[in-house]
Amino acid sequence: MPYGSNTDTALNKTVTIKTLQKLKDQREKFVMVALYDAPMAGMAEKCGVETVLIGDSLGMTVLGYQSTIPVTMEQMTYHVEAVARGNRKSLIIADLPFMTYATLEDALKNSARLMQAGAQMIKIEGGRWLEDTVRRLSECGIPVCAHLGLTPQSVNKFGGFRVQGRSPEQAEEIAEDAGILSEAGADLLVLECVPSELAARITREIPIPTVGIGAGRDTDAQVLVINDILGLTEQPPKFSKNFLTEAGDIPGALKKYVADVKAGEFPSDDHIFL
Repeated sequence: MPYGSNTDTALNKTVTIKTLQKLKDQREKFVMVALYDAPMAGMAEKCGVETVLIGDSLGMTVLGYQSTIPVTMEQMTYHVEAVARGNRKSLIIADLPFMTYATLEDALKNSARLMQAGAQMIKIEGGRWLEDTVRRLSECGIPVCAHLGLTPQSVNKFGGFRVQGRSPEQAEEIAEDAGILSEAGADLLVLECVPSELAARITREIPIPTVGIGAGRDTDAQVLVINDILGLTEQPPKFSKNFLTEAGDIPGALKKYVADVKAGEFPSDDHIFL
């Protein structure tokens, strides 16, 4: 049985960036969940979740902020340590918070902090201006997940949480940024709230795996926040789904999410932007 096809049992081997690349090359979907504590991290591993993200979304989902911008390195480090204690086999990815990688020196210093706390990859938001940062982090042995489209740390610049890449000019810029960051050494790319056709194009054009959230069904993987999976969000975004109502319990909800992504049943037409 191919790796990753059995979603009813725990991960049977440690997931690495080579694992994810192999899955892309074999056209097998994989799954990411944004979560923030040891018990949920352990449960995700048992339910077959290949990658877990300690996102700065914790600012809104855990800490009660209105955006991700107030999240600090101290808060991120605390939650990375917790997730790392609870999960041994999923690949652990951590966000660098707002303005903690504006300079190359800051990016190196703060990435090292998160890696020493237990992350195995860091995630940064932004386009071609991060080319040198991605290259230097990669040279230093720090795997990088890039993030394009709707980048929540830039919400004030965007004027709100809006779909990105709908105009031909903006779509071309995002596609070019994806290629630049991939060539600079990024190992993974999150595409958030972009038209499904654009996400499909980028997934075909770049060699590294893509992870979609509100980006259609043609990306190599999908990511959702655990609060959305479990129906804990008061006003859930269009791209999310409450899996708990169908599954009945938390392990069942995670397993159904994993199974539906791998089967191509999630996201459906109701969860994508055209």
